Amino acid sequence: MKRHYVVADVFTDTPFLGNPVAVVLDAEDLSTEQMQRIAVEFGYSETTFVLPPDDAAHTARVRIFTPSREIPFAGHPNVGTAYVLATYAAMNDTPLPETLLFEEIAGLVPVRLLKDNGTVTGAELVTPEALSCRSEVSPEQVAACLSLTAEDIRTEVHNPVVASVGLPFLVVELVSRDALRRCVPNLQGFRAVLPLDGAVSVYAYTLDKDAGEVGDLQARMLTPRMTEDPATGSATAAVTALLALHRDKTTLSLQVSQGVDMERASVLYSGYDASSGKPVVRVGGSCVITMEGAFTL
Repeated sequence: MKRHYVVADVFTDTPFLGNPVAVVLDAEDLSTEQMQRIAVEFGYSETTFVLPPDDAAHTARVRIFTPSREIPFAGHPNVGTAYVLATYAAMNDTPLPETLLFEEIAGLVPVRLLKDNGTVTGAELVTPEALSCRSEVSPEQVAACLSLTAEDIRTEVHNPVVASVGLPFLVVELVSRDALRRCVPNLQGFRAVLPLDGAVSVYAYTLDKDAGEVGDLQARMLTPRMTEDPATGSATAAVTALLALHRDKTTLSLQVSQGVDMERASVLYSGYDASSGKPVVRVGGSCVITMEGAFTL
């Protein structure tokens, strides 16, 4: 069977920047093993597979795979998948609602389409879970993961902690932009700490920035494959909720810059709003389609 796919760069409006995601549009009847092998073949941080929804009131069932495993939820795959579906729907004059509803392992994920003069330019999701904070680790342990020293770790606001709004990450604040730039994943350091409470990757950020850089946070995300993720929506959302918690804020909006040091600059917009009494966490940004194709399986 011929199956079509689209590659979109997420959290950017410039081709070949941001974080790429492969979206397989014809995923029916593929086995879990086949999906995993396809994700390995693409080699991106995530590949999504679009399936008919279990509930006809929803848009689609979406399965998300890294090259090593299926995950319950992620940020940029949802944003990119919504953008691809909306772009193709517009090309085919097929109506879509302003908010798409994706069935995922973590739960139902609403994704609102972002438009400029009626043209879809990106998307913004609401996380399927409220913030949960799990185990903390020492500055020395997380520094070893990043080839840094304990002096590079800032703990005034929070200790290095596993945080999640649907997908856990070990989150750490660094003292400076220079420390962020010097991060290099260390296999021995990772193996000594991770996995931990579902987290397998380290999300490092700093409030510091170089002259000319924009945004409230500068961030990097390093994986157990000793690779780097150019833009991590689920971690950005978790950090936004974490900072709102520690700053005692009812609402908080952030612009986050990621991927700069690996030359795939990404800009993520996140928000936290607990004014209704129930915290809502959002993250979104622009997208651009870069490649389209097909394979037979």
